[in-house]
Amino acid sequence: MIGVTMRTLFLLMQSVQKFLWGIPMLLLLLGTHMYFTVKLHFIQRKLPLGIRWSVLPEKEAGTGGISPFSALATALAATIGTGNIIGISTAIAIGGPGAIFWCWITGVLGIATCYAECYLSVRFRVQKADGSYTGGPMYVMEHALHQKSAAIVFALAVVLVSFGMGSSVQSHSIAAAVNEHWTIDPKVIGILLGGLVGIVILGGADKITKVCTWLVPFMSCFFLGGCLFLVWKNRDVFLETIRLIVTSAFSARSAAGGVAGVTVMTGLRIGVARGLFTSEAGLGSIPISAAAAQTKSAYRQSLVSMTGVFWDTVVMCAVTGIAIIGCMIKEPARYLQAADDRLCFLAFENLPFRGSEMLSVSLVLFAFATIIGWSYYGERAVEYLGKGRGIRLYRILYIGSVLIGTILPLEAVWEMSDLFNSLMVLPNVFCLWMLKRYVEWKE
Repeated sequence: MIGVTMRTLFLLMQSVQKFLWGIPMLLLLLGTHMYFTVKLHFIQRKLPLGIRWSVLPEKEAGTGGISPFSALATALAATIGTGNIIGISTAIAIGGPGAIFWCWITGVLGIATCYAECYLSVRFRVQKADGSYTGGPMYVMEHALHQKSAAIVFALAVVLVSFGMGSSVQSHSIAAAVNEHWTIDPKVIGILLGGLVGIVILGGADKITKVCTWLVPFMSCFFLGGCLFLVWKNRDVFLETIRLIVTSAFSARSAAGGVAGVTVMTGLRIGVARGLFTSEAGLGSIPISAAAAQTKSAYRQSLVSMTGVFWDTVVMCAVTGIAIIGCMIKEPARYLQAADDRLCFLAFENLPFRGSEMLSVSLVLFAFATIIGWSYYGERAVEYLGKGRGIRLYRILYIGSVLIGTILPLEAVWEMSDLFNSLMVLPNVFCLWMLKRYVEWKE
């Protein structure tokens, strides 16, 4: 009886989740991206300035909080994850090469929304007794929109997403990546991983941001190095790869390797969805770290933070997609019967030395960084809900979710995570539209 009830609840949750993340949600987010792109006069052209400011100290930035680069690194740690690898692999398998084009376009447009939500969070953040700052969409909803109930819903959703997508899903991915080549009991992996995560997050927000600051550049360069090698190795088909990606976005006749041609709408839907999910623009997570930065300029920090979407979606996803499709063009027979999530592994086997193992290590690093980054978001949400209390309990529960994630069935965790994601997106996007008049830009 209990099993039947649980199955019914799961099917109900799955139906609600699929409805919320259907075409209406994609149109809502894509429409928001396009609106702020126009309103901010294509703020994406300021990317070079944002990248420069991300590594240069701000004059008269003040004291308290974390550096602008640490804020960006924390956001990237939470954002860059297994979706940049496995997600792109499945996007190509299901949506065809054209999905990469639409993912890239969505990432470019999402930069403007990221700027807008970070601008509001820095502008309406709160200074704590020790001089540091805390903020995020929940503070914007309470102090600018005067919607306390929406703020509470958003903060609760952040906590729940941190337990799901932030920790359990990632620890499960780590266990799967490790067992791709080495047979280790998932429980042992969970204990070791929980210990490592505990060492970091029990050290507090400063320890989290310090780990993210050095881990993100290292893991990104490690993975991108492999992808760029594949692009160079297949340089003779580089132009053909780009042409295939672009033409497949507008034509159902093209195919790559073992991926049959798909309809334009399928490629568009999968590409847009992947771009929205990997960038997290509009989700409301990135502004939480942006609000903690040592800065006196909401404009400056928003430019720095929006570069995260550029690195995550426009660069990482595009390079990954080009590397995979280039390999598929060169050796199409190898990909004919490959599972959707195996395309990237097959591509990395073309590296001269243990490419598949290198990819597994990349997956472990990406997933670990996501666990650390999302613990920061969860702590800030608990801090808001409990007015400074409950953080220690949250950390203990978070470590527990890391342990459990290695042995839980992944399907249920993913469904719950997607549902709670929507509870972040809806109030956050509503807040953005209601407060759009406050979002400014400078020449």
